[in-house]
Amino acid sequence: MFESFSLATSDPQVHIVGRVGGKGPPLLLLHGNPLTHRSWDRIAPRLAESFTVVATDLRGYGASAKPEGGGDHAAYSFRRMAQDQVEVMAQLGFDTFRVAGHDRGARTALRMALDHPGKVRKAAFLEIVPTHCVARDISWQLAIDLYHWWFMAQPFPFPEQLLKGNEAFYIRSKLMSQGPGKGGFTEAEVQRYVQACTPENIHAVCEDYRAAATIDLAMDTADFEAGRQVECPVVVLWGTRSHTAQHHDPRAEWPRYCADIVGMHALDCGHYPVEQAPDETYRLLADFFR
Repeated sequence: MFESFSLATSDPQVHIVGRVGGKGPPLLLLHGNPLTHRSWDRIAPRLAESFTVVATDLRGYGASAKPEGGGDHAAYSFRRMAQDQVEVMAQLGFDTFRVAGHDRGARTALRMALDHPGKVRKAAFLEIVPTHCVARDISWQLAIDLYHWWFMAQPFPFPEQLLKGNEAFYIRSKLMSQGPGKGGFTEAEVQRYVQACTPENIHAVCEDYRAAATIDLAMDTADFEAGRQVECPVVVLWGTRSHTAQHHDPRAEWPRYCADIVGMHALDCGHYPVEQAPDETYRLLADFFR
């Protein structure tokens, strides 16, 4: 059903790898950290019955290119990641499309909806509140639960060196035990993500978080202060046992950032709705995007 692709972007250092399949309106699926496009496997085939599904590896993740971050980390800003995906969709023949993102993919989708409002028809954000919201009120326990945000954002090469040789331990802990709302992955899935966690990927992830703490936060803050909101229809999903629900009130926060919220849904799961609550996640996304 799905065909693999590798497409160039306007960044000469970067190609994006993914899969496309199905029939119907185009739907772009964007994964989170430390995952790949395979994180959508439990629901992508069902979505492909009604949509032309495009699932990609973000730059720095999976089989997509992993350039150096650069001094200002702009190579891994959500703006640059969003631009990659808009270009991929255009090369596949889709000038407008729907998008669903989880975790880092949701932050990419949020920036995409702000930067490319004419491209994004509808957007679903899974398991985040906006970066500006996270940074606005950081409690002691939130800092503990989101430890990787502050660790990965430390200057090069501190986190890269500490994780080198410990990739398997890091991935297994990150997915299965470290922090609230973890688990739900099979051993085969854990091993898949261990194999994808190379030194190049670790550097890319660190640059992703360095960008989030600097230029991404600055962009989000400027948009918020200017009153810019996502204009397309939006649905928001989160797990009741995740850090998102434990430290924030998504129902109160999201209307500050989006003008047309069609639905906000708390799922009986943790941080990984596709793995932990696939049937409900599929149903809510399919109903919204139809």
